[in-house]
Formats: sequence, structure tokens, C-alpha cells
Amino acid sequence: MPSALRLLAIETSTDTLSVALGSGAPGGPLWQHSGPGGALASTTLLPLVRQLLDVSGWALSSLDAVVFGRGPGSFTGLRTACAVAQGLAYGAQGGAHPGGLPVLPVDTLLALAEEARHAHQQAGKPAPDAIVALLDARMGELYVAIQACGPAGLSPLAPPRLCAPQDLGAHLRESLPPGCDVLLAGNVFDAYTQALAAVPGARMAALPTATALLRLAPRLLAAGAAVDARDALPLYVRDKVAQTTDERERLRVAAPAAP
Repeated sequence: MPSALRLLAIETSTDTLSVALGSGAPGGPLWQHSGPGGALASTTLLPLVRQLLDVSGWALSSLDAVVFGRGPGSFTGLRTACAVAQGLAYGAQGGAHPGGLPVLPVDTLLALAEEARHAHQQAGKPAPDAIVALLDARMGELYVAIQACGPAGLSPLAPPRLCAPQDLGAHLRESLPPGCDVLLAGNVFDAYTQALAAVPGARMAALPTATALLRLAPRLLAAGAAVDARDALPLYVRDKVAQTTDERERLRVAAPAAP
């Protein structure tokens, strides 16, 4: 990959919207913005991207890739990030990119773990053996992924999954070696204080960010993880949170009558 990449990163999987432009290299150029996300992301994301491009002086067509957090996370936020990433990639068709810009989908929980790793490093603390990335999945569940933290960066020990808070301790015992130094990072500690009280490991409040996506991107691009815009899809983990009206009616009809 070129030594001075030009990357746009978009992260809208939580209630915080995060956008960044940069190379992803330590000390490289960086322009970033974060603010309220959620329902606002669909209306504010494109204007923020245009604003950052204007400030940086980079043309959309000069970018090497569009990076986005693919999930798991908010269904609406993931669809927004995916649609905007695809639209921008197609919008840069022509010249050096006849098929549009490459798109790099990155797991949201990997970005969260990277944000925690970076904050830990910036605080001068020794790196943990593993980082457990935790996002509130609502409905009494967590999104969980476990990353080993080594000299070469993060590497997955267990893929993203749903987990009840009270089951997290057992999941970690099954997935981690005994005596592993663990950092739990995420946005779940206030919501599930009692259920997580017995889970061992230091805790850090953290969210996935666009700057974390930028730091991850060069290595992932070099590994061939970029895809064509049409193949950039969200990762939901929980594929369905609501039944359609027809499904609810079928279940109602099929349910046995109350005694």
C-alpha cells in the first residue's frame, strides 16, 4: 500500500457519530468530527463528510478507500454508514477508480477494542493480554468480541456474538487462558452493573470511533480486506429484533388458547 494513504472513516453504530479523514499512520494527517448520532446520523453524515473534505483540501476522487464500521450495533446506524460508504464510493467513479473507490468494512467491536488499546497506551499503561469489547445490544443483551493484544496489534480470539450479561463470565472462562490479563471495554458497565460485578478484569468506558477505524485500516487494506462498494454489507449479529405484523398475527393464531 502507498505510504501516505488518503482514507475516509465513518462510524455510526452507536448513539455517537464519528467521521475522520487521514492516513491511518502514527503522526499522519488527521481531520475528525464526533457528535450526536442515532436518528440524526442519516441527515448529518454527508454534510460532515463534505465539510471534512473541504477543510482537508482532499477531493473525494483522491481517496484510496472509504472505511466504515459494519457492526454489530444500531440497525439504523449500520444501514446509514453502509449506504453512505457505498454512495461515496460510487460517486468517485472515473479516472483512477473506474469502478468506484474500494470500501473497507471493519467490525465495530474491533474498532472499539482498538480505541481502548490506544487509550490504554496513551495513558502509559502496559498492554493487556486481551481486550473484551462490549456494546449494549439492548433487550438485556451484550455484543461481545474478544481480541488478543500483542506487539503486532489486535487479533481475534472469539468472534462477535450476543451474550446475556450474566453469562459473560462463563463465556470468558471458555475463551481465555487461565491467568489472562483482561481489559473489559465498552458502554455496558452502568446499565449492567450488578450482572457484571463478578466478571474479572479492569474496566474502561469506550466506544468505537472513526479514528480507530483509520488506525486499523492500513493493515486491513494490506491484507486484502477491501471490497467493491456493492459488496459492503452490515454485520448485524442479531438478524432480527422485531416481527412483522403478519408474523405476529400468525403466532397469535397458532398460540394455544389460554385456559
